[in-house]
Amino acid sequence: MSTQAEAVRETHAAADVPPHYQLLQMITGYWMTQSIYVAAKLGIADLVADGPRQVDDLARACGAQADLLNRVLRALSSVGIFTAHGKDSYGLTPLANLLRSDLPNTMRPQAIMHGEEQYRAWSHVLQNVKTGEIAFEKEYDKTYFGYLAEHPEADRVFNEAQAGYTKEVAGAVVDAYDFTPFATVVDVGAGYGPMLLKLLGRYPYLRGILFDQPHVADAALARIQAAGLTGRCLAEGGDFFAAVPPGGDAYILSLLLHDWDEERSIAILKNIRRAIAPNGRLLVVELVLPEGQTPFFGKWLDLHMAVLLGARERTANEFRDLFAASGFKLQRIIPTSTGMSIVEAVPV
Repeated sequence: MSTQAEAVRETHAAADVPPHYQLLQMITGYWMTQSIYVAAKLGIADLVADGPRQVDDLARACGAQADLLNRVLRALSSVGIFTAHGKDSYGLTPLANLLRSDLPNTMRPQAIMHGEEQYRAWSHVLQNVKTGEIAFEKEYDKTYFGYLAEHPEADRVFNEAQAGYTKEVAGAVVDAYDFTPFATVVDVGAGYGPMLLKLLGRYPYLRGILFDQPHVADAALARIQAAGLTGRCLAEGGDFFAAVPPGGDAYILSLLLHDWDEERSIAILKNIRRAIAPNGRLLVVELVLPEGQTPFFGKWLDLHMAVLLGARERTANEFRDLFAASGFKLQRIIPTSTGMSIVEAVPV
């Protein structure tokens, strides 16, 4: 069946669902979020990686109540996450396979991250909208990054989730942008370095500097070594609000500026402006919000950034204004296959 025919069929199917039921599915969306979280936290996908298993066996292996686990998996299998085999036996589907922890494209850290502290922060979204008070700080009485600094396991999950997502984006960025004019690329807020490692793998003459908080940079060293890039890639720890490493002719900020409000984003960009070569390039990899009512995932992520950090996603015009206040000029916006864009700016 053609793609066009499938789209027509799906449109008619959606039209057959009464509006009140469509809205009810949206209202109760958190049921699915938390069920996916339970399956991810308990490692169910890992337990059925070699084939379907009975729920009693799964419950013993993960320390759960068999009846309740069965009901979670029954619900998830009804939407294509896990598949039922006979009575009370479950196996993998392509979606469930993404929750395996042993795969390079695993989404298990994302499911856990969004199901724990970040989920609870959303209980204060009304106060966030009414008063401007950051919802996460209302729940935990500290900033999100302050919380991560005090909770190593949550910090590990966050960085694994970021690395997994950025790894998917990295290939698209390297395919969409020509890095041949550059000699040294500095990845600011690089996390464990998936973007920079992908880039150095594609361009064997490039040098890279990975820059993040000291404990994150230390953890990234093992990945740099495993990739065989020790001689071409440095890992430096520091505070990008204070300074960034000099000497780069390209500076990458991947999913970084959306973590910060305008004042702090400008502070980061001004530090890069002081460090960048006169003919260098600033490459911001983020979602660029379309105007109007066009459906776009970034519009929901924008709300999440407000709840979590008091931050935001940005439109093209908002990026233009942000750069102008920081000593840069927006040059062009290059879309990638992932929905992310490369927002290129030059120093002025």
